Amino acid sequence: MTDKKPPHAFDAKPVLDLIASIEADLQRLKGLVEQQIEKFDPANPHNKTPDGKLTEEGVECCYRMFDEGKSRYTVAQQMKISFAAATHRFNNWRKLGGSKRTKTLLG
Repeated sequence: MTDKKPPHAFDAKPVLDLIASIEADLQRLKGLVEQQIEKFDPANPHNKTPDGKLTEEGVECCYRMFDEGKSRYTVAQQMKISFAAATHRFNNWRKLGGSKRTKTLLG
């Protein structure tokens, strides 16, 4: 009597090892990509011009906060802008496609 496995059985260990290897590679890649994404800071002084208006970076910061689901009130507070200004930016963000808009680089 031979110790044969049924034809449909297979050794799952090599497949699981391959999946673990791929997952590890993906985590490494994710870490590299995340380092490239600039974290935005609502309190960054570069978000406003000397006369208090939002710079391009400030507008993008507002948009990214809306991307994250932040309210106009929260954006107004964190950006230190009026609720009316946050509402204006929110309406522009929606016109640009909301969270599906093309993001600009902060720099």
